[in-house]
Amino acid sequence: MSDEFRFEETPFDKLHEECGVIAVYGHAEAANIAYLGLYALQHRGQESAGIASSDGREIHNYRGMGRVAEIFTPEVLGSLPGEMAIGHTRYSTAGDTALLNAQPFSVACNKGRLAVAHNGNITNASELRRELEHEGSIFQASSDTEVILHLVARSRERTLAAALREALLQLEGAFSLVFLAEDRMIVARDPHGFRPLAFGQMEPSGGKTCYVFGSETCAFDLIGAVYLDDVAPGEMVIIGPEGMTRERYAPVRDRAHCVFEHVYFSRPDSIVFGRHVAQSREMLGRLLAREHPVEADVVVPVPDSGVASAIGFSSEAGIPFRQALIRNHYVGRTFIEPSQAIRDFGVKLKFNPVRHLLEGKRVVLVDDSIVRGTVSRKIVRMVRGAGAREVHLRISCPPTVSPCFYGVDTPMKAELIAANHSIEEIRRFVEADSLGYLSLSGLRKAVADDRHDYCYACYTGDYPTELINIEEMMTAKDRR
Repeated sequence: MSDEFRFEETPFDKLHEECGVIAVYGHAEAANIAYLGLYALQHRGQESAGIASSDGREIHNYRGMGRVAEIFTPEVLGSLPGEMAIGHTRYSTAGDTALLNAQPFSVACNKGRLAVAHNGNITNASELRRELEHEGSIFQASSDTEVILHLVARSRERTLAAALREALLQLEGAFSLVFLAEDRMIVARDPHGFRPLAFGQMEPSGGKTCYVFGSETCAFDLIGAVYLDDVAPGEMVIIGPEGMTRERYAPVRDRAHCVFEHVYFSRPDSIVFGRHVAQSREMLGRLLAREHPVEADVVVPVPDSGVASAIGFSSEAGIPFRQALIRNHYVGRTFIEPSQAIRDFGVKLKFNPVRHLLEGKRVVLVDDSIVRGTVSRKIVRMVRGAGAREVHLRISCPPTVSPCFYGVDTPMKAELIAANHSIEEIRRFVEADSLGYLSLSGLRKAVADDRHDYCYACYTGDYPTELINIEEMMTAKDRR
């Protein structure tokens, strides 16, 4: 293949979300409930996690590297008392200093002890950080979330809610955040609503109403909470001894929900942006089958994110669905490779083909995206190696041509294969017999975006906000 295709050979060539958040107010075992919520949100980040709780007098915070179940032992959860708690699980690539960037962040200031956890990416964080440092602020981490705490701490507003409102109005970009003080909790979303933040309620604990907030409703299912609503874009919800208030802190702006939540990142059993993810995914597959029909014997998903779309494709095309690739769910992001090179080792570690389902078959392989293309090529080779006669690759979204600056960790544009090569060139590179992407109009239809509420910047390069110092943001993506 041409030397033009010199993309990083990585076994996990996927887009990654930065994190997930959970918040619990009014439950005697708030930290334990937050732990369970994080467990359900583990897919949103596997490298660090943390929980901060408040007993009304003091905030207790514990953060660690690794997965939720590894970090939060019974002893650790026992050290997090109180009826309020916020939690965070994070994806990062910050190496040895990553624990400094683990959330929630906490600080003691003139507003008392505070903690915050955040999902998204603040596009003007570098400018705000420089201003704060010029005025004497000292930062411990490189995460943009810490900027929020410093803005609140330096505010001259007398109440915490007013100080946070002032801070939020200075931020650009994407943020769904949960904020914990000693006696109250505040949650908020950016005015465009890039990242999800659902609102629910649990059965009363000790006679008190228990409120919960989370990045996805699958967390509510685990803890027995009822999904009520989404925190609206530009809305702040304040819960304290006086009760709950909901207020708009920012003017109405055009909505820009991240469509990639429905394409790939959210769990299919979640409701995100008020819509069932499984419903969107199945429609992605159905429309893909209409747009790119092919004569074949079996439809095979690339698990797990391709399963729901493959079911839709199979149903629409009338071609049998077979789970002919088995995923190893216990593969971490680091592993020991054998000293003797094994061809395509990383992909073989993650997937294994079921040979008797593939031998002699014309296979439709359904996946959610192609980023650099290296992993897609390895999977196509694996399916051929298992005896497939033909391999037709179908992708349930349009070509990814631009980086995301709102909370999904995409590579630089130079590394995105679709940004630099035609579909036919990509087909030759991945070694498929045919290649078909879902159209942008098909994607809009699949998520029922009649009011243009979604952000499609990764597929169009048309960003819904002003990107401040884009070169610095590119450099920051490299650091993460």
